[in-house]
Amino acid sequence: MRILSQASLGDLTTFGLPAQAEHFASCTSEEEVKEALAWHRENQGELHVLGGGSNVLLAGDLSGLVLHMGIGGVNEVGSTDQGVLVRVGAGVGWHNFVMDALDRGWYGLENLSLIPGSTGAGPMQNIGAYGVELEERFHALEAVEVATGETHHFTHSDCAFGYRESVFKRVLRGQYVITAVTFELLKTPELRLKYGAIKSALAAAGVTDPTPKAVSDAVIAIRRSKLPDPAVLGNAGSFFKNPVVDEARHIALAKKFPEMPQYPTAGGIKLAAGWLIDQAGWKGHDRGTHGVHDRQALVLVNKGGATGAELLKLAEDVQQDVLKRFGVHLEREVNVLPNAGL
Repeated sequence: MRILSQASLGDLTTFGLPAQAEHFASCTSEEEVKEALAWHRENQGELHVLGGGSNVLLAGDLSGLVLHMGIGGVNEVGSTDQGVLVRVGAGVGWHNFVMDALDRGWYGLENLSLIPGSTGAGPMQNIGAYGVELEERFHALEAVEVATGETHHFTHSDCAFGYRESVFKRVLRGQYVITAVTFELLKTPELRLKYGAIKSALAAAGVTDPTPKAVSDAVIAIRRSKLPDPAVLGNAGSFFKNPVVDEARHIALAKKFPEMPQYPTAGGIKLAAGWLIDQAGWKGHDRGTHGVHDRQALVLVNKGGATGAELLKLAEDVQQDVLKRFGVHLEREVNVLPNAGL
């Protein structure tokens, strides 16, 4: 494990933005993570952890140490009444893991196909799509404590999962480096087809008796039709969370916008951030080197030559306009480094 100085980070995030790390370490094992953290404790300074770089906006150069996760491995480590326990290295690409699981007859994650990023980042964000969230198939994870270098094990309840949330984004933010995640996967499929888009995609493909692989293919087709390929157009997927509003705000908005998408939840009424941004006129907004995607208003894009500061300014402009028009604050789903608040 080597510590590099003034390392370029442009190729390590899906936005493809220019930025440098003051110090950089790429770790392919838990032991190397512990070595890097020992170096960090000795030299002090800031610590930043990068996985697949799919949920990160680099708004400038990063001081301190950037630790890049490259831990691999997908292994069956036990069984359950319904299936199998599978331990996955934090550096394994999420989509690659989902495809591998399908090939091995392990089910439950097919609705989460084609989500970019690394497996280790998944629990932090509690990634979800098309009626499924990671926490439903989560069993446990292993993480190294930054302050001590000790390995800790976290159960489902320890992680305090919420909508695109976990304890690692709030109370324990920056205190642990996730090295492996264990999932409870199914041997007998339990398909989730409630999302209308999935049913439509299956029908369009002529599928009448869907399998987990067919559901995965449908999800992949839907995502490709809506979201730009980061290899072609720099982006980090959905930039904002869907906001949850109280009953009073919901009633006021529903009266003014009866066609507004709305979804009751335990915490209030969830609104569609993409709809709000679209209604405010931001879809397809062009600022030359960057803008808002013309097919999905939730996605900010780097068309080439943009800086992180410019994209962050665009995000703030969108937030302020939506707040002014609808009285709704949009919280970023994407992590901004160096940290710039919410």
